[in-house]
Amino acid sequence: MSQKSLAKHKLSLFDPAIFREAAVEAFKKLAPHKLAANPVIFVTEVVAALVTLLWLRSLFLGGSEPFFSGQIALWLWFTVLFATFAEAVAEGRGKAQAATLRATRSDTMAKRLRDPEASGHSAAIDNVPALDLRAGDTVLVEAGDIIPSDGDIVEGVASVNESAITGESAPVIREAGGDRCAVTGGTTVLSDWIKVRITAQPGNTFIDRMIALVEGAERQKTPNELALSVLLAGLTLIFLIAVVTLWSLGVYSGMNVSVVVLVALLVTLIPTTIGGLLSAIGIAGMDRLVRFNVLATSGRAVEAAGDVDTLLLDKTGTITFGNRMASEFIPMPGVSAADLAEAALAASLGDETPEGRSIVALAKSEFGAREPDFGGVAPTIVPFAAQTRLSGVDAGGRAIRKGAVEAVLRFIGLPADSTPPDFKAGVERIGHSGGTPLAVADKGRLLGLIHLKDVVKPGIRERFAALRAMGIKTVMITGDNPLTAASIATEAGVDDFLAEATPEDKLNLIRKEQTGGRLVAMCGDGTNDAPALAQADVGVAMQTGTQAAREAGNMVDLDSDPTKLIEIVEIGKQLLMTRGSLTTFSIANDVAKYFAILPALFIATYPELGALNVMGLSSPRSAILSAVIFNAIIIVLLIPLALKGVAYRPVGAAALLRRNLLIYGLGGLIAPFIGIKAIDIVVAALHLA
Repeated sequence: MSQKSLAKHKLSLFDPAIFREAAVEAFKKLAPHKLAANPVIFVTEVVAALVTLLWLRSLFLGGSEPFFSGQIALWLWFTVLFATFAEAVAEGRGKAQAATLRATRSDTMAKRLRDPEASGHSAAIDNVPALDLRAGDTVLVEAGDIIPSDGDIVEGVASVNESAITGESAPVIREAGGDRCAVTGGTTVLSDWIKVRITAQPGNTFIDRMIALVEGAERQKTPNELALSVLLAGLTLIFLIAVVTLWSLGVYSGMNVSVVVLVALLVTLIPTTIGGLLSAIGIAGMDRLVRFNVLATSGRAVEAAGDVDTLLLDKTGTITFGNRMASEFIPMPGVSAADLAEAALAASLGDETPEGRSIVALAKSEFGAREPDFGGVAPTIVPFAAQTRLSGVDAGGRAIRKGAVEAVLRFIGLPADSTPPDFKAGVERIGHSGGTPLAVADKGRLLGLIHLKDVVKPGIRERFAALRAMGIKTVMITGDNPLTAASIATEAGVDDFLAEATPEDKLNLIRKEQTGGRLVAMCGDGTNDAPALAQADVGVAMQTGTQAAREAGNMVDLDSDPTKLIEIVEIGKQLLMTRGSLTTFSIANDVAKYFAILPALFIATYPELGALNVMGLSSPRSAILSAVIFNAIIIVLLIPLALKGVAYRPVGAAALLRRNLLIYGLGGLIAPFIGIKAIDIVVAALHLA
């Protein structure tokens, strides 16, 4: 099953298989050494254990109302279990992803070359298990073979099916040299053959790292998460001191307040709601990235994506397709566009480059051009050669050629200064627009020009407009000259560009932005992008890029779609918003519980507190039991929101704060009054307290 189908099939919030496994894992997470990392829930577990001991003592040795203390103990354990269950559900969704990734691995055999320097695909090989391969080994992979491990192509070119990794069924071309030589273990060669030099040690392949990441095994708390944990621990300590003080005052004044009631009061006052959901929120944030086919190596990167100010994008392969493609035929006076298209098609029959194929595609799609009829004479195909920079066809007294302007003029014996004015104007127009002109000639006559351009990916202008609405500045980085860069930047709709950029220029630009207090995200796919990807706060490497780029970034886009960064930014903002919203709800929730519980709890000793008992709870014990039940249930009710995340809308910070306070602040204040009162009515009706 592909990763995309997995996202649709297995990652439902209420998948029964995930829930069943999470229920088991929730009990395993009760181990004190695991809960110690969450101070709030750890204190709740200690309190639950204490109340359980007090219940057992009252049950077997005699004591006051074991039925009441037993209920309190039960609901306190539910509170702890619901918190561990939330974390287990979030982790379970990641494990479902990992199970599918493991299914892409098999006991593959590899054809290891005895002599790595041997040329051709008929060299001597040894068949060895893929797990025995080491970095530096060279393997032969032929049509139908599974690539045994991560590596770089050192010889050959092949069509590769990467659907096991990316979920995309369309094959891609991988070849030696350049930025598209990296291949991933578990993918399949569909045609031809390649030699691959292994770059990964066993257990450290790309799929191995993917599995570890989606399972959460390598997830560490982010700085914001750690800071919030410290705050929650501090609040827990404050309320612990307050409850101990209440117990001391009660003993001193002769007020009969049981230990069971006091420790239950402690749990209802400490921020158990956000404490129980905090870990699940972080895990779910990374999980949402995985469902978009993006892997983050750390939660820090996800958070940073939510605060990005500047986005740097490499032009080639990121904003544009990377291959020049035919976009326009420019005929000379006296030549129809259809005749030019037909001649260009014929001259491209021997040109297997991407540019040549794009000329054929444009001629057929725009003009319905077909191969010319040479009067039944079989044409002689002249293949494209880098030395001549020409391709063409000879037949029936015709010599059709297509290629670089200088090469075509040289072939027909026409000096550059003798070319027609319309021809010169066309060449200049194409050059000023950042494109590349190709000339077409037949029987010594110039027919026209072909405009080759590095095509901007469709829809990317609208995506950059969306980033601008989020307050994110976009900068295109390219090695092209300023004229070409300006043309592409205008067409793509980026805010700024850096032309003739070297790796050092990219690195310096990122450092300059960071010095100004900005968080920088960088997209790239080439080895020359690796330093910038490593320096950026968020480095998104394309899966189709080089091994160096993938290792330098802290995110990998399996679809190699740079516009995906908009979703990455939205998910980062959604993570921050979800944590902030649920923290606001939890603290407001606790404030409301103070006014709901304390008056009812001490009204017998201090009748004056009756004026504050606005909820009219039936009894002190019913108040504390209702609060404990509400405290446990609210965690369960908020699990879907913690996993799904608060919906993100590109609005300003002030509007976002008002919305947060109105929905989650006010909601957190109102919910306990309604919930505790409703539970109190049920408790009183069933005589549970």
